[in-house]
Amino acid sequence: MTVPVLRNLLQQYPSLQITFVSMPFVAPLFEGIDRLHFYGVNIKQDFKGIFGLYKLSKKINREVDFDAVADLHDVLRTKLLRFFLGKKVAVIDKGRAEKKELTKPKNKKLHPLKTGFQRYAEVFEKLGYPIILNVQEGITKVQADTRLLPAVQKDTRWIGIAPFAKHPAKMYPLQKMKEVIEILLKNERINIIIFAAENEVASIRNWVDEKRVFTVAGKMNFAQEINLISQLKVMISMDSANMHLASLVGVPVVSIWGGTHPYLGFYGWGQHLSNAVQTDLPCRPSSVFGNKQCPVHGSAGCMQQITPQMIVDKVELLLGNNHAVC
Repeated sequence: MTVPVLRNLLQQYPSLQITFVSMPFVAPLFEGIDRLHFYGVNIKQDFKGIFGLYKLSKKINREVDFDAVADLHDVLRTKLLRFFLGKKVAVIDKGRAEKKELTKPKNKKLHPLKTGFQRYAEVFEKLGYPIILNVQEGITKVQADTRLLPAVQKDTRWIGIAPFAKHPAKMYPLQKMKEVIEILLKNERINIIIFAAENEVASIRNWVDEKRVFTVAGKMNFAQEINLISQLKVMISMDSANMHLASLVGVPVVSIWGGTHPYLGFYGWGQHLSNAVQTDLPCRPSSVFGNKQCPVHGSAGCMQQITPQMIVDKVELLLGNNHAVC
């Protein structure tokens, strides 16, 4: 979610330079952004513990010429690192108290909180760089590599489906998602790509037929997956990373919500709220990240009233309108 904010920031301040420190795996998200220097760091392997962070701070101070630190995470690790770096600091306000109010079991007042994008932008405003968040400026333009697509007949409308999430409270039941696929395939122009990790494929192996339903698990690197996502007409996903990846490249997302809620601020960049599939239950949202069971529905989650046809209807509407962002 930092990527479109940084794109807007650098577009609006042509003399600014940003060094972005993060895990090496996410480097492809930042490729091609002028004046953004990605600094890959494997914290768990190379800079563990307090001494490791002190060592990292020395390395950064030695190798990077910078004037201030924008802490976009505000966890113990970044608190220590920003202290060791010894420069002017601005820190994200995560709105923890507001989110706690929105997820309490009873008497919650459902209303939209600041988005994560707004919270990131506020950090740079504290450093003297207010940002106007422009949707189009934040989208990553990708040169499509059509060789990544499975070889099928022309005039195909590719739909992506990312059926998994980190926590059960954020996952639509797999049997119902299989029904979504069956309904979509009634349209002979639609082919489907399943986005899943290698260790997840076993549970959906009967979905894949290598004729109209494909999976890319273990077949591509991260940069290639982003390129493939950019070639979709629509992505169907949970409240998960794939929702954000599709949003980054301007692909419309039909997102399915259970224990979490778009109002908590983690909706996809530029996505229409009307594309979210959810039900109006008083227990929702039950947690910020979906890592807690719903106090009413337990492990069954808050998605039971969402029918496959509700999801298909959203997809068909997007295929007809063919628009990605607001």
